[in-house]
Amino acid sequence: MHAATVLFGLSAIFGRLIVSSAAVLVCGRALFGVIFLGLLCIAMHDRPWSDLSRRGLFSLILSGMLLTAHYVTFFLGIKLGGVAVGSLGFACFPVFTTLCEAVFFQERPTAREYLLILLVTIGLVLIAPSLSLTDTATVGLLWGVSSGAIYAVLAVANRLSAGTMPGVKVSWWQNLVIIACLLPFTAEGLAAAPAWDWLWIGCLGVLCTGFAYTLYISSLAVLKARLAALIIALEPVYSILAAWLLLQDAPALRTLLGGGLIIGAVIWSGRR
Repeated sequence: MHAATVLFGLSAIFGRLIVSSAAVLVCGRALFGVIFLGLLCIAMHDRPWSDLSRRGLFSLILSGMLLTAHYVTFFLGIKLGGVAVGSLGFACFPVFTTLCEAVFFQERPTAREYLLILLVTIGLVLIAPSLSLTDTATVGLLWGVSSGAIYAVLAVANRLSAGTMPGVKVSWWQNLVIIACLLPFTAEGLAAAPAWDWLWIGCLGVLCTGFAYTLYISSLAVLKARLAALIIALEPVYSILAAWLLLQDAPALRTLLGGGLIIGAVIWSGRR
């Protein structure tokens, strides 16, 4: 899970470097991911389509559609709000995970988790450049928060199916669904993407999708989605540090304060 978090954090950097649209980026990423994961399944002598029930296929299609929405909204947040704002908007996803588990697993939130919701909300207010929807960075933050909400639903869905299918196969099917959802709308954009975009998209597909997401799903077989949320909360830390060092994209003091409050609250809440 920690290794996956580092790779997830680097995905924001690649997303900022790619000039193509978020949908084109996500579809290209999934193409590389399907190839990488397909070869991995063949090497493991476990074809993705073998031993798949109708119910399992439905679950994979649903989670693949959720993953499509998560990726597109996440990279919209990065492109519009910047690495720091978009990543920290996503970092609120443990709050949504707590709410989802309360609904799906009847796991009642504790007083600590209610306090987490309050602190994360304050942190988001601090991060927001303004309260106007005409501010591009604020819109980027909202896309990031939307990405976190979708990701929470996806994490809970993966928890339901993690023990029934290897993570490599789950990830392969989900990326195949992403291609099916986006390719009809992005084929022209993919054909027109510059060479540098394809290099960064390839890195996203192999490192930050195929390898990282396989590690993530496999870990959910033994970790609760709530504990996974605690570890994944460190993703913005890696994203912001990498953007600061590699792209000279230094976050504002207010962003650091709000981000510190969000990440600190998540770590404190999950410390037990």
